[in-house]
Amino acid sequence: MAANEERSSSPLSEEELNRYDQMPNADGGYTVSYNWVDITAEFTKNVKELELGELLHDEMFGLLEAMSAIEMMDPKMDAGMVCNRGSKKALTFDQAVEAGALKLKELTASEQIGIIDSTLACLVSWLEGHSLAQTVFTNLYLHKPYQIEDRPMKAFSIAVLKIVDLIRDFITKALVFEEEDFQLITYGFRLVPDITETRALGMLREVEDELSKKMKASKSKIMEQSPRDEQLIAQHEDTLALYSRIKFTRTFYLALSALGKRDQTLEQGRYLGGCSELLVILQKTVDRGIKPAPPCTTSGSNRDIPTIMGFDPLVNQRLLPPTFPRYTKIKCREEALEYFDALVQRLKTVTKISSYSSFHAALDFFIEFSRSSPCILSRSILQLLYLPHYNRVLGAHNFTDILREAAKTFICPPALMPKSTLLNNPQAKEYVDTFFGHCVRPLGTLIQICGNNRARQRDKLAHLLEDFASLQDEAERVDAFLHNLSLKSDNPRPHLACLGTWILYHALRVMIMYLLSGFELELYSVHEYHYIYWYLYEFLYGWLVSSLSRADSFILEQEAAKDMEKASGRSSKKSKAKRKNRSRPYGREIAMAQVLLNMCGGYHRAMVALRLGDKLQTPHYEFDDERVRYEHRFAPFASLITPPIMHYQEFMEMTSNIKEGQNSAYFYMQGADFFHQARSFLEGLPFLDTEVS
Repeated sequence: MAANEERSSSPLSEEELNRYDQMPNADGGYTVSYNWVDITAEFTKNVKELELGELLHDEMFGLLEAMSAIEMMDPKMDAGMVCNRGSKKALTFDQAVEAGALKLKELTASEQIGIIDSTLACLVSWLEGHSLAQTVFTNLYLHKPYQIEDRPMKAFSIAVLKIVDLIRDFITKALVFEEEDFQLITYGFRLVPDITETRALGMLREVEDELSKKMKASKSKIMEQSPRDEQLIAQHEDTLALYSRIKFTRTFYLALSALGKRDQTLEQGRYLGGCSELLVILQKTVDRGIKPAPPCTTSGSNRDIPTIMGFDPLVNQRLLPPTFPRYTKIKCREEALEYFDALVQRLKTVTKISSYSSFHAALDFFIEFSRSSPCILSRSILQLLYLPHYNRVLGAHNFTDILREAAKTFICPPALMPKSTLLNNPQAKEYVDTFFGHCVRPLGTLIQICGNNRARQRDKLAHLLEDFASLQDEAERVDAFLHNLSLKSDNPRPHLACLGTWILYHALRVMIMYLLSGFELELYSVHEYHYIYWYLYEFLYGWLVSSLSRADSFILEQEAAKDMEKASGRSSKKSKAKRKNRSRPYGREIAMAQVLLNMCGGYHRAMVALRLGDKLQTPHYEFDDERVRYEHRFAPFASLITPPIMHYQEFMEMTSNIKEGQNSAYFYMQGADFFHQARSFLEGLPFLDTEVS
């Protein structure tokens, strides 16, 4: 089909003038006529010369162009074409007001409650990964809040836009989100930047005061009446429900604002506590707002989105890019309020990070919090509370100093101890400072990884091991230099593997997290379990116990050496008594590692027994290669120096002797012994803090 398209352009080059038919216009430019030629018949004729499966590819027409050509204007692929389905036309804010479908003043309390609850449900759906255009901004009141004459609705609409802006700011700064977690695009909507936080909160406060006075007046009337007027009681309850929602919006806004300021710890707890109290009322009065149309009168996917006054699910459909239409289901009001209640509880937990000054304790907090699969907002706020800026912990402490203190606490390296003579050497001090400077990026990245969703964590942990390999090499060189320097001092103390053990401890934790995440994400087939558990049992947990035991023993040796120096003028009896009162610093952690080691050993023996007894469904060997699967599962470990990766051939050699000449009953018994040993360690945990000599 031939067509002509005209456009006004700036003066063209000589080459461009020769390419098109052009005419000068009044502006000194050119009106260009594109002469389109119909090539349909010629194209159809030439296509017949191609063999089956053969394609003609032009360098100017690649995969991206092909996909775009397929998607655009195709109802199955182009999200914008959804608007062409059905007879109902999507109305903009102005069109809805002109048609009388949108009230700007004199809204009833029931209408206000319904709109607020539906907006909160849209806000929750946005936090769960859907776009603003298909969730929050399906509310037409948010398009032009300045034109709303109803004071409660105007104050609420402006506050919601400010909350959206605040949430976007948190998530953008934390940088722990992926496209499946959150969508930042605002599609050109303005988030009322000209309204200050003080003014937005003031508007909500004014509405609260009005509603409070109205509640007091209605309550006094109810008390005076006998019998009581049911209609007046219903109006009072509607006013209470609306008041609670406006107050919740203000309190939630204040809580988010306080969470962005590290010096408002008390305010954070108070505002979040207020949100919890108000949510109880919101959940009790969730039925008081206007309801959407019944499902039988709503067609298509619109059943899962608000259809009350002020909401149009297709109003922003043209703003979406030409991509596959994404199904958007807005949470119901009850589920949305439950989500807010859980979110407030998570934010209360997040605020506790300010009390963790130790890096190891903070890392344990991040790992434990991540296991609950929290939402993107709580994960982002946790990141910003602990590391609001690069190399600044809790916004006040130097991250390098925090890591130095963590290494000192973990194994007490002589170079980091008070009054150390090693750091009198300028080169030794430079080596130590440079090493901890290099630790900032990998260990800071580990903290950040804990803020990603569980699936993304696994991918990022694999890449992080490459950074730990470089740290291990540097730690070994620094330890060797400090050890040689220490031997030449007046008070020689061993320094070999001190910093290396600390780095090894964190590397082992990352390796264990990586393997265990495969179980959580259901990435392993059941027939793969035996070598996953074998690797955890034989190597990772064994190395973890070894590194902790070394740190434990080294600390005790260092303390004993200090005691010997202090007791040089005292009797040996007193010195011996003092050493007897010393407890093992990592006794509990070593015991827990032993528990997990034995559990993995028991699971491995159980899997071997099931395989020998033909109780497991295994793939056909002509379609499977266990070596390939094994090497794929442990490939990220190849970059590390310590512990060295165990190759498939070594795995086969080490496990061949436990399979020959033994039946499944033998391995079941071995597994039972491992589980019994794990139980013994667990039962002994309360007594691990006893003193050792």
